[in-house]
Formats: sequence, C-alpha cells, structure tokens
Amino acid sequence: MAVLLVIPARYASTRFPGKPLAELRGAGGEARSLIRRSWDAAREVEGVDRVVVATDDERIAEAAAAFGAEAMLTPETCRNGTERCAAVARALGPGWDVIVNLQGDAPLTPPWFVSALVEAMATDPDCAVATPVLRCDAAALAGFVEDRRHGRVGATTAVFDRSGRALYFSKEVIPYTGRTLGPDERIPVFHHVGVYSYRRDALLAYDGWPEGPLEAWEGLEQLRFMENGIAVRCVEVEAQGRAFWELNNPQDTPRIEAILAAQGMP
Repeated sequence: MAVLLVIPARYASTRFPGKPLAELRGAGGEARSLIRRSWDAAREVEGVDRVVVATDDERIAEAAAAFGAEAMLTPETCRNGTERCAAVARALGPGWDVIVNLQGDAPLTPPWFVSALVEAMATDPDCAVATPVLRCDAAALAGFVEDRRHGRVGATTAVFDRSGRALYFSKEVIPYTGRTLGPDERIPVFHHVGVYSYRRDALLAYDGWPEGPLEAWEGLEQLRFMENGIAVRCVEVEAQGRAFWELNNPQDTPRIEAILAAQGMP
C-alpha cells in the first residue's frame, strides 16, 4: 500500500505556545526541537513512502527544512491535526491508500504503534479510521489520576467494544472503577495514543463536517468521526518496554526528557 505520514504542527497552542519548537534534551544532553524528535520517530516507521510536516507557521516550516524534512504550509483555518492532514491529502491528490497522522507532540511513539495501524487498514478494507490504544500499568494510571487531581489536561483514555470499535474517548479517566485495583488485577483503563490512520475519503469527508458538540467539549478531534457515524477502530498495542507520553503541557518536558535519557535516545 502507498502510505503517507503527516506530522501536523501548530505554533499557537493554547496550553503551550510555540510547542513544536520547544527543545528536549536526550541521553547525551543534545537539545532537539519537538518537531525534530517527531520527525525522527516518523523516520523509524517501516513501509512509509513519504513524510510531510504540515504547519501554518513559517517558523516551524523553516525549522523542519533546516533538518531535512519536507514541510507544507496549510491554512490557518485548520482547527486540528486531522484537518491539517486533510489539507495535505487534498493538495497531494489521490494515490495514497493510507494517510497516517503522527501528531507533532508525541515524539516517544514507537514505530510499531504506527505499523499496527497500517496493518489494520491492510487487512480490513472496511476500516476507515484506526488509532492505537495502550493498556495502562499502575504507574501510568497514577499519572493520569494525578493530572486530573491537579486540574491538568493530560492523556486521553478510550473505551471500545469487543470488536475494537470505539465507544468513547475522554480527557477524563474512563472507565470509572470506583476503587483501588489490586496488584493482580488487569487495569481496565486504556491510554489513547495520538496517532491515526485514515482512508482518504473518510479524511476528506471529515474536513467538510462542522465541529460536533462532543468534540468541542472534550477537545478531541476523533470524536467528530463518531458523531458523524464513522467507526473508529481501536488497535491495542504493546509498549514492549518503551515508556510513552505526549508533550501536552510545559510540565511534561522533564518527564519526557527523563524517558529519553532512560531509553538512551540522543
């Protein structure tokens, strides 16, 4: 299949202005911008034919070009990364079987998370949208609860049916358990990883729909598909010893730098 990977990057983030250009230090102390580290993550994925940084800001486009990335300027009217991916898909025209959205704030995304989505699309021609989910361990769940306790908008959680069809995504920790889980119990909370794969038709249709009320309340772009009757398939992935976290707030910077150091990433 022909696979296009797009990295949406917006400068004017409400919670973290200029986030794509924020520097993160790795194991050797080298500082690389968030957009550079997201590009590095994208380049690790096998089977991707083209990688494009999609942005509405010349500063990000220039920074991307400086380290050898292909960058495209997209309209400032794009409200989220999915709309930015749609703008790139429309500009490049047909010919792409799968378009992957690797959001520019997830530089720790393991390559097999993306490969799992491409495989899901390859094996199921009816799958229009797919996204990875990762079962929480105790430490991850504690981090989610801590963020919510302090009023921080942190990671997203997902619930889905037995076939993997998403039932809901939320910035709250769902499902609600109501008690402390025992050490031998499987944690029923899944971390939604901010990566998507789309069929081109579904992506272009999304771009023509208005923002839905659930999407507006939660601030989660994928809910627009569900609000318009398009199933989102959740693909469970394994961490394989890799820690995963997105850069949502400035407070996440030391956490991500610690993971980079622990994993020996430059």
